[in-house]
Amino acid sequence: MNKHLTIEQAIGQFIQSKESEDNTFFRRLEKRKSILSQKLQHLYGNRLHNGFVPKFLNTILDFYNDRSESLRKMDIHREEDPEWFLSNKIVGMMLYNDLFADNLKGVTQKIDYFQELGVNFVHIMPILECPEFNNDGGYAVSNYRNIDPRFGTFKDLEKLISEFKKREMLMALDLVINHTSDEHEWVKKARAGDKHYEDYYYTFGDRSMPDQFEQSLPEVFPETSPGNFTYDEKLGKWVMTVFNSYQWDLNYTNPYVLLETVSNILFLANKGVDMLRLDAVAFVWKKLGTISQNLPEAHTILQIFNDVVQIVCPGLLLLAEAIVPPHELVKYFGTEKTGKSECDVAYNATLMTLLWDAMATKNAKLIKQGVKYLPQKPHNTTFLNYIRCHDDIGLGYDDRHAELAGYDAYLHRKFLVEYLTNQLDWSESSGMPFMYNPRTGDARISGSLASLVGLEKALERNNQEAIEESIQKIVLVHSVMMSYGGIPLLYYGDEIAMLNQYEFLDDPVKKDDNRWVHRPVMDWKKAQNRTKKRSVEYEVFESLKRMIQLRKTISEFSDLNSMHLVDTGNIYLFGYLRFKGQRKTLVICNFNDNEQIINNSVVLQFTWNSNELKDQWTNDAVIFENNELLIKPYSFLWLTDFSEG
Repeated sequence: MNKHLTIEQAIGQFIQSKESEDNTFFRRLEKRKSILSQKLQHLYGNRLHNGFVPKFLNTILDFYNDRSESLRKMDIHREEDPEWFLSNKIVGMMLYNDLFADNLKGVTQKIDYFQELGVNFVHIMPILECPEFNNDGGYAVSNYRNIDPRFGTFKDLEKLISEFKKREMLMALDLVINHTSDEHEWVKKARAGDKHYEDYYYTFGDRSMPDQFEQSLPEVFPETSPGNFTYDEKLGKWVMTVFNSYQWDLNYTNPYVLLETVSNILFLANKGVDMLRLDAVAFVWKKLGTISQNLPEAHTILQIFNDVVQIVCPGLLLLAEAIVPPHELVKYFGTEKTGKSECDVAYNATLMTLLWDAMATKNAKLIKQGVKYLPQKPHNTTFLNYIRCHDDIGLGYDDRHAELAGYDAYLHRKFLVEYLTNQLDWSESSGMPFMYNPRTGDARISGSLASLVGLEKALERNNQEAIEESIQKIVLVHSVMMSYGGIPLLYYGDEIAMLNQYEFLDDPVKKDDNRWVHRPVMDWKKAQNRTKKRSVEYEVFESLKRMIQLRKTISEFSDLNSMHLVDTGNIYLFGYLRFKGQRKTLVICNFNDNEQIINNSVVLQFTWNSNELKDQWTNDAVIFENNELLIKPYSFLWLTDFSEG
């Protein structure tokens, strides 16, 4: 870059040179000129190559110019209503397009199924081109500008998005930003001796630097891919591969890597996608002597992505895939000082973990502590609340919170792993341990929702009482997901209580990754049972369908940071108040297998007349006996006043 011209001056010069062009783009760029230049300066300083800033700006301008008129109108509408995605009317589902419906055309044919259930937001798992083998379930991308031929084409995707928009549905796609497949074109060029593309990755001629990195870097997959570096015979060098040996980590100290990712974000945005899930955002900046996670520079990169989106396509939402402790997670929205300056949405992994703790312990001690100390997130941001997803269950609760709940943190994790993976005689759960680390004793858990709550075992034994209890558990955890602040995100198959699928053990590509046990091929024959009364599928599907319909009528379930934790006076009951203006709903959940009591004083503190309360779920009047309310095992109440309608 010209030493006599600062980054901000270079941006200003660019704006002046384009004065005759579209005013909207340049108005937005002018507004963010100062903060964008500060972030680029923070990351790269004087290392920016000559001409980088004009190239960066011309690139994003080209994507703006390519954006359709309908998408630009949508951008303006969403800019004017920044709370649009906080609505209680949004309910999502995540799925693999091929496992759910063979391909993208198949998903288009299943839109009626989504609408029958009430789902209006669909997150389709990775669909970009990747190798047939060594693909990490689609997270080893070999071409960012091509749909994997097994799934269809961009024409198929555009048709699906068009159908979604006609029905006022939203779509999210994945974008892998931390690494590429070792079969990507950039890798091929690096192996061919192109230094420009070799600099897209972290490469080392000997083990001296990798060994220094290894002193502080943890292992992501200690069983299947130990260590963080792989020797590549074709390149003749060591390459940083934090996840799998075939996934080369991108080197964001090179500004052109940043520009490539910005281009990939805008390319997908211009296809009409409503949300992009940015994979492994905590890992994108590497620094010797650290664990290379959650570093300040990683946040700066996300802030630049946010700035670019606000300039080019402000209708697009960014979702942070950051499965990190709560105090780190909220930083991926932004800070108290900067407000919403990074991602709009983040996974609520903490709530997910705490729900599984409550299921295993049959009490609410830890979930109360964990929620109590969750940091406040910035306004106009939200969580994706989920129970299961494509990934494993990590037990990432805060040790201090476990101790406050009366547990030894290490022993409690050990118990949870043993319970959820059926290592205890009395456990109802049928999970599998994932990535057990004998050095630390740590493990994560794989398994479907239905199998983890005991339905698999109950069906094997034809135990009707246990089957009914498993259904109650499925409905209970979904009730939290639907009523807690955020967008509820169902995992495909959970709506019909699909069990673990063990066929992956016979597949040489999948058998070493037991997460495939809960990545099933959708059983559409089983799904037909959703119309058969008294079947498991009917009971679960109809319950979730009705719950979704009800959620959409309760405005206080929108996510306006309007949640107050309630002391229920009972270790088995988890309670919180949701409110909006004068409207309020008190949520009480019983995680125990016995009936529990709550005193009417808990309710009356919200100035309600307890004689006029109703449970919105059952639509029944609530009756206190001797100033106490009985709550059935594995059930919940959504309490409000009759007068609120």
